Amino acid sequence: MSFDQFYIEQYQDRWASLREALLRSERQIARVNQFQNSMFISQEHYDCPAYSGTAFFDVPAGAPTRDELSGLLQYYVMDPASLEVACALSVESHHDVLDMCAAPGGKTLILAEALKGGTGHLIANEVSEARRDRLMKVIQQYVDRETRDRIRVSGKDGGIFAKSHPEAFDRILIDAPCSGERHLLQSPKDLKAWSPQRSAKLAQRQYALLTAGLICLKSLGRLVYSTCALSKLENDQVIEKLFQKKEGFKVVEIPLVKAAERTKYGQMLMPDNSGYGPLYWCVIEKV
Repeated sequence: MSFDQFYIEQYQDRWASLREALLRSERQIARVNQFQNSMFISQEHYDCPAYSGTAFFDVPAGAPTRDELSGLLQYYVMDPASLEVACALSVESHHDVLDMCAAPGGKTLILAEALKGGTGHLIANEVSEARRDRLMKVIQQYVDRETRDRIRVSGKDGGIFAKSHPEAFDRILIDAPCSGERHLLQSPKDLKAWSPQRSAKLAQRQYALLTAGLICLKSLGRLVYSTCALSKLENDQVIEKLFQKKEGFKVVEIPLVKAAERTKYGQMLMPDNSGYGPLYWCVIEKV
């Protein structure tokens, strides 16, 4: 089965518009770093009711500059959909948090900001050494010393946390490795190597990370599972499998984000409708 046929079977006539949207440049935002002190004036802010900070569409040209007082970089450029996913975790300053697949670090920074001035801790985990190095650099460039002292960067396989940290975290983010169709379509080499089995294997890996996360979660804790995949095997079907095989959790239905689409278990920002993503997320609570 070809790449296009695989997605036509899932999205029918809509696949043409989705494919076209994936080939366009992503619309991004500049999210103001809450650990620095500079003020920003912008004509077009990104509205995220769950976010207490500022993000704007007028992304400055060139690299972010450092705030003179704090020495930290002033803003972080990211997909608006990633901001929504991190906010869905509802981190409070006293929480112990695990970001299981943390690189490149945009969501990690939002979680770290939520811990500002509190007593909570954050483990930012990334199994890839190269991506982990980038993650550590981002944390050093954006996070103040006091909060940084409560962040630990690790490089474990995500499943190991189930053995080493059972019922240890109030909040867990699993932004799982996924098909990433936007990248595939823009990389002829990777697209040529694609096969339908790739998505199925990724779904197996995602399920393993999700079950590990459920073990690591404290009672009444919250977990957000997300992917940037359009393949339904990697989104609602992973949650469906969790319902079939595990118990002791429930899906939390949160308010629908502007321009998002409701799925069976979560919601999704689709590039043809919103201009962002794709990004799927589902909120789970341990009961």
